[in-house]
Amino acid sequence: MGEHMKKKTRFTLHFLALIILLTAVAAAGCSSSTRKSKKTDSSAWKNIVLRDVKTGKPFKISDFKRKTILLESFAVWCPTCRKQQDQIKELHRKVGDEVISVSIDTDPSENKARVLQHVNRNGFKWRFAIDEKGFAQGLVDEFGTNVVNAPSAPIVLINANQEARLLRFGVKSAEELQEEIDKG
Repeated sequence: MGEHMKKKTRFTLHFLALIILLTAVAAAGCSSSTRKSKKTDSSAWKNIVLRDVKTGKPFKISDFKRKTILLESFAVWCPTCRKQQDQIKELHRKVGDEVISVSIDTDPSENKARVLQHVNRNGFKWRFAIDEKGFAQGLVDEFGTNVVNAPSAPIVLINANQEARLLRFGVKSAEELQEEIDKG
């Protein structure tokens, strides 16, 4: 084998090794984000006191033991969020109060008055609150930053045992939400 052929073979082997290494690093990065969406049963954010913008009454996610909860992160300006909220509204037409829904405004530039106007204008009947006291940060710590990325329509499903899991991103139909609720 000539010297030129040896150099070419060595280059090809180094190139393949680099590709394998980069693939392994990318796969490791993907698996760590998958880990964040696993079910959990003890999260500090569930015990943070929130305030319903309609009633002013305080509540915590942990108050709703033995109930299924849909926890939505949203912003008033977000059209994707509005589409998701319409699907949540449709779900409640079918199941009533069987499911508890909580929508948390995670945009720091929005205030209670703006959220209340949004709720009233659209006829939403479930609990809405403003992120405060580190609630959103607790979600980020558990599920990653996309859980507060309003345009990705993030929803955390908390089952009757208080186990939480992040649902797929994007608008989920009322039927899809019901299927996820049925899975627990």
